[in-house]
Amino acid sequence: MIGYYSRENVLKVHRAGCSALANADQARLVSLSWTDILAPEPFRPGDDYPGLDDVDFRILAHHDRYGIDYSLAVARHLSVDRDTAFARHRSLRDRGLLERVEPTMVQYKKGFVNNKWIKHRNHTYYAITDRGRAYLSFYREHSEQ
Repeated sequence: MIGYYSRENVLKVHRAGCSALANADQARLVSLSWTDILAPEPFRPGDDYPGLDDVDFRILAHHDRYGIDYSLAVARHLSVDRDTAFARHRSLRDRGLLERVEPTMVQYKKGFVNNKWIKHRNHTYYAITDRGRAYLSFYREHSEQ
């Protein structure tokens, strides 16, 4: 498909090889695809979304803000008991909202633990996934209404 910017600066869409473009000003032509023309479908979470609660979204928000972390640190930071943090991390991982990552050096951001690097080999580390960010974004947009 080819787009043509008219004198009114309106993009008009034509099929490639359209005879109407034979004498068109080449500087006003642009190559197009369907993704350029059609608006993307708005994100809709899966059927598992209603099963999530405020604690789940607080955990996702923690990982979105601070990055890779483990259950005990998240429990302390969010003031939830450790068993809840462990269970929620497993549940969020099973839903594909968090992913398990290899033990790593974690530098905490200022305001959490200033300039501190931590590596715990015995902890299971988690990071938020793209799907988790989409769920969190959807939650934030719809919980403010």
